[in-house]
Amino acid sequence: MLLASVFSTVVGLPWVLYSTFVIEERHGFNKQTLGFFFKDQVKKFIVMQAISLPILAGLLYIIKMGGQYFFVYAWVFTLVISLFLITVYADYIAPLFDKFTPLPEGDLRTKIEDLAKSIDFPLYKLYVVEGSKRSSHSNAYFYGFFKNKRIVLFDTLLEDYTPVNTDEKKSDETETTKADGEGDEKIEEENKPQGGEKKTEEGEEEEKKKKTGCNTEEVLAVLAHELGHWKLGHNLKNLIISQVNVFLCLFLFALLIERTEFFNAFGFYDSYPTLIGLLIIFQFVFSPYNEVLSFCMTVLTRRFEFQADAFAKSLHKASFLRMALIKLHKDNLGFPVADWLFSAVHYSHPPLLERLGALGKTD
Repeated sequence: MLLASVFSTVVGLPWVLYSTFVIEERHGFNKQTLGFFFKDQVKKFIVMQAISLPILAGLLYIIKMGGQYFFVYAWVFTLVISLFLITVYADYIAPLFDKFTPLPEGDLRTKIEDLAKSIDFPLYKLYVVEGSKRSSHSNAYFYGFFKNKRIVLFDTLLEDYTPVNTDEKKSDETETTKADGEGDEKIEEENKPQGGEKKTEEGEEEEKKKKTGCNTEEVLAVLAHELGHWKLGHNLKNLIISQVNVFLCLFLFALLIERTEFFNAFGFYDSYPTLIGLLIIFQFVFSPYNEVLSFCMTVLTRRFEFQADAFAKSLHKASFLRMALIKLHKDNLGFPVADWLFSAVHYSHPPLLERLGALGKTD
């Protein structure tokens, strides 16, 4: 499995490079350097193997030693592992790749806390993740069990947010300029355009940056949508559906693993390795079922999105959510028109125009 992962990573690398440094770069989304990209890929690969290989080894051991009802033990094992990874991911794994800092005190933090209290959301911590070093795409999410919920905002979502280290850097640069550039003030004054109407390229770039992201009320509307998923139990429903699916697949695997014709079709006549059986059954035999399941989950997810929008509307956030959706769609260069059949099959979120229509023009 390690060798297979190395092979797939190497084969897929040119496509990832093209997507990041050609397509994303062309439209101004990519913020990574080549060095940062390769360092990130190596780190992801190491972390993924450190997690997946022991899990796979444990699963293979249970299948071999679990007897007739090994699928029950295997399901319990995968459930425990899933809950454990959900618990530790944001606190221990995600910080290996991105910097998380508490949202500074201010109007936005106060209003987010008030919003959480109004719907009894047990907000424990509030973070901003420095996603801008990787991409200018924006997002927001929450995680955690029971009374330890955390909300994470991407810095690219916030219109006026500036990372602390950036503030310090600008301050240091300002001090250096004051110390070293006093003798140049007269020259700069003489070369200054008449009327000060001409904008520098840096000024234009700064003005362009200010136009991205959402203001406080729009961020609150986006969070109202996300918290709607929690209030309406969407995450719990998805977890239950996924675990029922895992149990069903393991049960069917237990029935099919004894069928030698599956192994024979791939050239295994004298031995029937468990790992090969997993690959054949889950990748090939279950392929049609997975396509049907994927479509059903897409339909359900789109329904959840409409419900979360309706929840935000019930909190009188519809107008701001409309503006936020339009802003984010423009920032991400989304195309608002979608064929209904294509979007129904492939889009986990409803097209923008459908969501705006469902929200209505007023609260």
